[in-house]
Amino acid sequence: MSDRAFRALSFGAMAEAYERFRPGYPPELFDLVAAYAGRPVRTALEIGAGTGKATRLFARRGVVVTATEPDGAMLAELRKHVPDNVRTVRAAFEDLWPGERYGLVYAAAALHWTDPEDRWSRMAALLEPGGVFASMGGPIQPADPAAREAVRAARAPFLESDDVPSPDGTPPGHDMQWPGTELRRSEWFTDVQQSAIQRRLTMSASDYLGHLSTVSAYLVLPPGEREKVFGQIGRVLPGTVEIAADITVHLARRRHER
Repeated sequence: MSDRAFRALSFGAMAEAYERFRPGYPPELFDLVAAYAGRPVRTALEIGAGTGKATRLFARRGVVVTATEPDGAMLAELRKHVPDNVRTVRAAFEDLWPGERYGLVYAAAALHWTDPEDRWSRMAALLEPGGVFASMGGPIQPADPAAREAVRAARAPFLESDDVPSPDGTPPGHDMQWPGTELRRSEWFTDVQQSAIQRRLTMSASDYLGHLSTVSAYLVLPPGEREKVFGQIGRVLPGTVEIAADITVHLARRRHER
């Protein structure tokens, strides 16, 4: 199993913590997607739905969502929290076969776990012509540079980084980030846009450690090392942590059939 696949399937053991400590998505995200679509979004397919954080946002705005998730424990947690207009399917993106097409296909903090081979032709096959693809996500970290550096130094003996690196190697400062870089090169999509929703949250130190307990880089550490790194980080955190949790949103439109 590749490191990508191993990390992608590491979340199930922490499904309840994922639901508790991961922040949800704000109404501005739906408004951004809906404005880009330029027409009512009636049906959507979600890739890697997790515990349904983004599922709820779209479903509560009247979208009929099919939420797909490969991990059974995550899907079980999702089913506790979503409204009746959500259909759930246990499947990885690579196991979805074209059939029904949707007005929107989206992935919230999940697209980087998908197999890059034929990613965009598969995505296009799930969309109506003119339908919208959306990807959203971003790092959650202390907003204060000193606190962020303290966490990095505490983590360093165990992990160089807890981020998921850009799948195509795009550097962090580039004006167009992944997956926008791939979408621009794809023959299947057009009108690629990148936007940001700025967010600041406040967490207790224990809740921030709870959030870290759901991050794949820590989940794949041996249990003893994981306990040590959380102890080290806990010692350098203030009692209350201001968190930068900006959401980067990529939008693209499926080209019409030729």
